[in-house]
Amino acid sequence: MNQNSLKKAVSQAAIDFIKTNSVIGIGTGSTIGYLINALGSIKHQIKGVVSSSKQSTKKLRKIGINILDLNEIDYLPIYIDSADEIDSQMCMIKGGGAALTHEKIIASVADKFICIIDISKKVKTLGTFPLPIEVIPIARNFVTYELEKIGGIAKYRQNVITENGNIILDIHNLLISNPILLEQYINSIPGVVTVGIFASRRADILLVGNYNGIDIIVK
Repeated sequence: MNQNSLKKAVSQAAIDFIKTNSVIGIGTGSTIGYLINALGSIKHQIKGVVSSSKQSTKKLRKIGINILDLNEIDYLPIYIDSADEIDSQMCMIKGGGAALTHEKIIASVADKFICIIDISKKVKTLGTFPLPIEVIPIARNFVTYELEKIGGIAKYRQNVITENGNIILDIHNLLISNPILLEQYINSIPGVVTVGIFASRRADILLVGNYNGIDIIVK
């Protein structure tokens, strides 16, 4: 069983958490692509989906699922997304697909955040995966300097503009031993829109696809 097979299996397992006639939130990325395919089998049971990106919206519309604006709904029972890294406390690094701001907003609104990953994304300490930060373009150099002060090495993600019209800086060389504190600090830097640490709003339920099946971990 390869990594894609694990992503497919864990996506299928996530379907069991979706209640009939409910609204759900959906993230972005390769694992979520498999989830969207799996949703096709229950699309008539879903009232609608709040999507975190144009990429996911396009895939959802292709299989005939109704897209809802987050401002149109009163209650979002679950948000399902993946992660670039997740630790044992359910804190995550997200933003490899540059949709971190929308993802964090929808995750914060949702009653339950379900994270689905293959086993390769589970880590002891966050930071091997470069930390994405969405930044207002004029603040690029300033934010870079501020992150260098704490040992980070910022790399501008070339040819990427977020759906909010901003840029992405990927921060290397950070060992994130206190995700909540670092999330708060980086968010306080003028010009930062969102940092890709999901610690203040972490996952409630983690589904891990491994070679022996699916592990379900509840916060």
